[in-house]
Amino acid sequence: MRGNRDIPEGARQRLSAMRSEPGQHPRFFTSDLSVNEYYLLEQAGFEPLGFVMGSSFYHIGIQWTIQPFQNYELDVLTQALYHARENAMARMEEEAALLDADGVVGVRLEMGQQTWAVGMAEFTALGTAVRALDRTRNFRKPSGRPFTSDLSGQEFWTLLRTRARPVELAMGNCVYHVAHRGFRQALSQFGQNVEMANYTQALYTARELALERLQTEAESVEADGIVGVDVQQCNYGWNSHVLEFFALGTAVKREGAFPIAHDPGLVLSLNDPPRSPPVPRMPSPTRVSSGGGEG
Repeated sequence: MRGNRDIPEGARQRLSAMRSEPGQHPRFFTSDLSVNEYYLLEQAGFEPLGFVMGSSFYHIGIQWTIQPFQNYELDVLTQALYHARENAMARMEEEAALLDADGVVGVRLEMGQQTWAVGMAEFTALGTAVRALDRTRNFRKPSGRPFTSDLSGQEFWTLLRTRARPVELAMGNCVYHVAHRGFRQALSQFGQNVEMANYTQALYTARELALERLQTEAESVEADGIVGVDVQQCNYGWNSHVLEFFALGTAVKREGAFPIAHDPGLVLSLNDPPRSPPVPRMPSPTRVSSGGGEG
């Protein structure tokens, strides 16, 4: 189950006024879909109900890093960033439930900061709540909650043609401290082609932990697999040896047998160019002890 679902009363009233009964078109809808995505959404047998969002303004606690020459996970930072995103996703899902939506498509997870909020950050989840026109099929999660997905309109349409459906936008993360090299080690490797084994193992382990947690989330909603997995590496302005690996993907459920394969044809993308906002920098919540070694 996702995190805190509390949303403002004003949002509840606005969404309740927009809600329509199954079988009736929405009285009024909003969406962040492009015209191309809106067209493909209807081709997939869905209608938009409303633009939904969730927000979580989070204080990042202090994580002491007192062992500069060792690789290890920074669990305080890992939990803070995960729960902040989880709360944002839960509130977006709650808004979709108030619209009696079957799911949310095109979900974006964003992070923003305020200049007056030192060591704090806002995580926001945004997407368009949708409902299936065919009321005989169930597209919701096993819990009865709306599905979530970061698939575009074209990807959503294509997924349904494979006899699979989205279940949940699954995620996993890991904030990891990468050990410094000692002075002797740096000197012995100077001018040589040599693998940095401690760095390799640190980055490999951190990515593996993020992917393992992503898979665990997908399995918890009885998914058969995950599509569109993306692993991002961020620093947020922390100490140079502190990194977060964040894994995100749409968990899917197969329905029926695999479709009969056809010869591949030409596919023209109808997606708008992707938006790539700059990665924000977060004031450092870490405290690093002094010590010798190469940074």
